[in-house]
Amino acid sequence: MSNPSQLALEFEHRPCFAAEDFLVSGCNRQAVQLLESWPNWPYFALCIFGPAGCGKTHLAHVFTDLVAQKAAVPYLIPAIDAAKLKMSDAHTLFEKSAYLIIENMEKLKNQEALFHLYNTYRDLGGNILFTSNAAPARLHFSLPDLRSRMNIVPAVEITAPDDELLSALLIKLFTDRQIMPTPEIINYILANMERSFEFARSLIAEVDYISLAKKRAVSIPIIKEALDSIYHNRAAQGELF
Repeated sequence: MSNPSQLALEFEHRPCFAAEDFLVSGCNRQAVQLLESWPNWPYFALCIFGPAGCGKTHLAHVFTDLVAQKAAVPYLIPAIDAAKLKMSDAHTLFEKSAYLIIENMEKLKNQEALFHLYNTYRDLGGNILFTSNAAPARLHFSLPDLRSRMNIVPAVEITAPDDELLSALLIKLFTDRQIMPTPEIINYILANMERSFEFARSLIAEVDYISLAKKRAVSIPIIKEALDSIYHNRAAQGELF
């Protein structure tokens, strides 16, 4: 029989996506303010871009709630991954909703489909929120007409997090998993982690896994083990950071 201390059951945890749960700091304040100015956007569309884990999907949920409140829309706004766009979406999506979220623009495959979708929402008075890991001008669209259209979409960046935001994010990630970290734990993580949203999420997931596997409360030794595990795995994969 396997040692139960080495096994952790993967219970699903649900991150909080409500507006009040979004952590606002200098790195994302402009994105939040522009998003919340809807429906008085400077253009029919808006692009929020930044690194993985920075909160783009969270802000997409905030946009859904914002439209529901201001426009009294009784349904969830459609959200689609850019990689899954197809030609028929140009009309079928607008028939479902005048408001749309398109995520992961860097993964777009069917540029012609996006071109027609863009024109439909612009011409018929809809709104599109795009998310991406880079500004539209850096996505290298090969379709000239699409490139010229996307280049005029207002784009706002979520930049690298400061210590204030990282601290708040770590606490939120822990509490999403029903873990209450001490200030010493947060300070230790801040002093030893890679400064990125994605790393913070990966680290807390690893900490939770180790804590469950060992049936021990989260502590600095467990944090150290989780950090060592992540850095070791990256080194084994030949990653440089």
